[in-house]
Amino acid sequence: MKDLLIETASGSYPVSVGRNIIDTKLLGKISELKPSSILIIADAAVQTLYGEQLLQALRKSYKTEVYVLPSGEEHKSFESFYDIQTYALKLGLDRKSLILAFGGGVIGDLAGFVAATYMRGIPFIQLPTTLLAHDSAVGGKVAINHPEGKNMIGAFYQPAGVIYDLAFLSTLPRNELRSGFAEVIKHGLIGNIDLFKQLAAGIYNLDDIDDEKLQHMIIEGIRVKAAVVKEDEKETGVRAHLNFGHTLGHAIEAEAGYGKISHGDGVAIGMLFAIWLSEKVNKKDLHYEKIKKWFKGLGFPIGVPHSLPTESLIIRMLKDKKSHSGTITMVLLNAIGEAGTSSFESDQLRSLLEKWRQEGSD
Repeated sequence: MKDLLIETASGSYPVSVGRNIIDTKLLGKISELKPSSILIIADAAVQTLYGEQLLQALRKSYKTEVYVLPSGEEHKSFESFYDIQTYALKLGLDRKSLILAFGGGVIGDLAGFVAATYMRGIPFIQLPTTLLAHDSAVGGKVAINHPEGKNMIGAFYQPAGVIYDLAFLSTLPRNELRSGFAEVIKHGLIGNIDLFKQLAAGIYNLDDIDDEKLQHMIIEGIRVKAAVVKEDEKETGVRAHLNFGHTLGHAIEAEAGYGKISHGDGVAIGMLFAIWLSEKVNKKDLHYEKIKKWFKGLGFPIGVPHSLPTESLIIRMLKDKKSHSGTITMVLLNAIGEAGTSSFESDQLRSLLEKWRQEGSD
């Protein structure tokens, strides 16, 4: 088992990563908080597999209820947010109640936003059950989606702790594992060249990811994010680097319709475009073709689906939170392990994106 401390301007909190640590780490953290009651917000698939186990552990000492949400990005919506708030009010949750986010990134973002806004803020703990959530569970970004854009309605609200029990990842579907692996790759590309080299040299197939490698990549990915969040909690500077691959990736997700293309697959496409663009802008060899071949072997899509027009994606990208005054800000690589930002006029980026697509990327 490994422990990390996440430090931000608004406070610090622990992250624990290991197998079968609910009875020790989770219950220990809850005992520190002394909640009046607990509301678990759970993904339906996760609840079916592990919900009873968690409930039995909690109900020995705490009044605990569960709100179960159907799986899928499309449920990270205002409607779900409103329904959970209504449920919490009817249960009589108070300011000393605790919310547990039990699921992947969708649940973590949604439950965190509920916690941030219920009675102007009550504590919550992240219980991530996917590899993808190693990114979203840490850093305090909580949000819901809007048809006009992903994560456009939200807040910065740090959890009281993150308990990453690897036992919950044992039944993770292959596509979910691949989705999370994209974010691990991202962390290596923007802030840890050694991690990226280890991944590229040691994992050619998702079956190569055993328990030891899984724990290592979660810890190292979180270390990269923790260092960035410590320096820039509310994304006024370097935290934007964590969005590498996300400007185009989010546009693809939204344009395709939430849930049609996984977050990780969208980010993988976005990273390939960003690496290609980085080579053009920074005049450096970043091994784009080699990385593209690696991505393809892992099962990632390596280009934008033909059904999504470039113009529609540019319109989406103009709504990205980093974009302003008709320009689109892209996170690019100065080198493997070192990120920066560059701004493009929409017409310029439209031309570059179209060129990348025509070169056979899709």
